[in-house]
Amino acid sequence: LANMASTLDITSGGRLELGIGAGWNEEECTAFGIELGTMKERFDRFEEGLHVLESLFTNELTTFDGEYYRLVDAMNNPKPLQSKLPICIGGSGRKRTLPLTARFADHWNYGGTDPVEFADLRGVLHRACADIDRDPAEITTSFLLRWSGDDDQLLTDRAAFEAAGADLAIVSLPKRAPPSIVEQLAAVLVES
Repeated sequence: LANMASTLDITSGGRLELGIGAGWNEEECTAFGIELGTMKERFDRFEEGLHVLESLFTNELTTFDGEYYRLVDAMNNPKPLQSKLPICIGGSGRKRTLPLTARFADHWNYGGTDPVEFADLRGVLHRACADIDRDPAEITTSFLLRWSGDDDQLLTDRAAFEAAGADLAIVSLPKRAPPSIVEQLAAVLVES
């Protein structure tokens, strides 16, 4: 993953943001022959993976001896074009997700639909940042702006999340929406 991310960052001219998480989709994991594991196992593996990625992106050699990953003098060359490859972590877990976001990420994405919950979780993230003496302003906060066919609702939802402190909206479209919907929504969002 580190090598693929580095290569994509280089070929994109330094525009990659790597979105990663602990995993949740059991159907997808089964289809690919990946053992999803318990919630604790997933987050333990994810935390180890974050340490490994951080080292592979920055150090010439990485040695790591964990429960899930073991590397001895592993290399990831060439390095990403960006000196700090931006990491995005999505989720709403108060105990593990948000503290890991505070430690490793540059972007947090909230996948829910409630701006009140978003604001509360944003506060949890800020406290996790304070615990490690990190400025929470270094982390972009985003939400999924879901379009259901109602342009007015889309704008209302966007305004509510902006008021709750969101920095960025990621527009989520129905899987069966035609490609032309992108231009239609762009017009709605730009005009407002």
